Amino acid sequence: MYQTFTLKEKIKLILVMLVPILITQLGMFAMVFFNTIMSGKYGPSDLAGVAIGTSVWNPIFTGLSGILLAVSPICAQKYGEKKDKEAASVLAHGILLALALAAVVIILGTFLLDPILNAMELPASVHSTARGYLIGLSIGVVPLFIFNVLRSFIYALGKTRVVMIILLSSLPINFFFNYCLIFGKLGLPEMGGAGAGYATSVTYWVIAGFTAFIVKTQNPFSRYASQRYFKKISVTRVKEILHIGIPMGLSVFFETSMFAVVTILLSKFSVTTIAAYQSALNIVSFLYMVPMSISMAQTVLVGYEVGAKRYRDAKNYSWLGIYLAIIIAVFAGILIVIFRFDIAGFYSNKEAVISLTGEFLIYALFFMIADAIQATALAALRGYKDVNLAFIMTLIAYWLICLPAGHVLAHYTQLGAKGYWIGLTLGLFAAAIALSIRLLYIQKRKFIPIEKEEGSIA
Repeated sequence: MYQTFTLKEKIKLILVMLVPILITQLGMFAMVFFNTIMSGKYGPSDLAGVAIGTSVWNPIFTGLSGILLAVSPICAQKYGEKKDKEAASVLAHGILLALALAAVVIILGTFLLDPILNAMELPASVHSTARGYLIGLSIGVVPLFIFNVLRSFIYALGKTRVVMIILLSSLPINFFFNYCLIFGKLGLPEMGGAGAGYATSVTYWVIAGFTAFIVKTQNPFSRYASQRYFKKISVTRVKEILHIGIPMGLSVFFETSMFAVVTILLSKFSVTTIAAYQSALNIVSFLYMVPMSISMAQTVLVGYEVGAKRYRDAKNYSWLGIYLAIIIAVFAGILIVIFRFDIAGFYSNKEAVISLTGEFLIYALFFMIADAIQATALAALRGYKDVNLAFIMTLIAYWLICLPAGHVLAHYTQLGAKGYWIGLTLGLFAAAIALSIRLLYIQKRKFIPIEKEEGSIA
């Protein structure tokens, strides 16, 4: 990562960081894809069990990972300030915090897993697969959390390609162990869908091991990876990570759980409606990886420039990310609307499902624009380490606007299930507007250049 002086250089740098992050996210999506497809090939009960296990695990993982991702903006600012010792200390305390969170997850899972699954009243075969899948995943919780800290640290230094190469290299390993453990090949036990959880954990250990090796041995990472920082536990440093990380984690958790609640509410509609909603949601969720990847690069770049006290550059990166996300969302959204029935055909052969999915996707353009703005505006605020008010704004938008508006439109108008799509879109637009206003306030009132600077793009 380096200082840029022109708009062209800034665009080039954000793209250089963005593309590897996007490929990394696609690689992580591919792991879930392997789990789902190969479990489905083994049997429908195994597919359902893996789906249930994933729905239980995802909100927990995304929420806690959000806390650990705070390492990225904090280290980026320390890197910009040229405070290498403090950045190294943040890395060490991030790893220690990852170990603590992993221990909490494992302990709570030991006592709560069975009660949660029993409360769902699942068929015996689905219950057994979901339980085995989650137990398998638990073996990989420690390396997964450590990997997220190391990944955040590497991103903070602007070396996003390193993580991309590691993750892409691990995909064949994930596919191999999925195949062997699900179907019982090469002398390994035949575990059905539960084997996908163990295969994923093996992959997490490999990824974490490779990443730790690179951080320990390769420049510029190795100068931050000293054991002496693990011997000096600082309560102040832990508080610094938690101060930024908890609001980040809660924001991610409440957004993820909001979509889960909408899925539950839609379960009262017909099977066709549920299938169509899931298909449409899968499409927009896949495309959401683009603004999410932009936001991860954006947080690092803004944090780096804020740390270096180049506030004009931080402002430019903030709005560059937002503009780039909007342009891509508009382009992708228009294509989805035009080809909505063709796209829906990839998910179902039933005409009723395809038709309703196409109707849902009409709203995709507005949904994607709103989601792109709120994701990147939130990311820019994280770069400034302004997260508390942003969390409250997103909480209000998700739970006091999205869900109530969707419920009213779905049940008290003629819109039916489409009302939930409109409610989600309204809530995301509310978050986008509020976060953008907060970003403008932060840039104009709290991070003002010492001298009047020209060249700002916002």
